[in-house]
Amino acid sequence: MRTITLRADREVEQALAALTEDGRSQSAAIRDAILAAYRAQRAARLRAEANAIAGDPEDRAEVRRVQAEMEAVRAW
Repeated sequence: MRTITLRADREVEQALAALTEDGRSQSAAIRDAILAAYRAQRAARLRAEANAIAGDPEDRAEVRRVQAEMEAVRAW
C-alpha cells in the first residue's frame, strides 16, 4: 500500500467533511471515492463501446444472419 498526498481546495474539503460525517476515516472516504469514480468511468466506457457496436451496420447484419441460422436450426 502506498501513501498519496492530496491538495484539497475548499470544495473538496467540504465534500470530504460530508463523506466522513458518519465517522468513516478520510482515507476510507477517499479510497471509496476513487473506486466509485473508476467504476463509473469503466461503465461509461463499456456503454459507449456497446452503443458503437449496436450502431455498426455490419455487426447488426451479422447478428441478423446468425439469428436466421439459429431459427433454421430450431425448426428441427
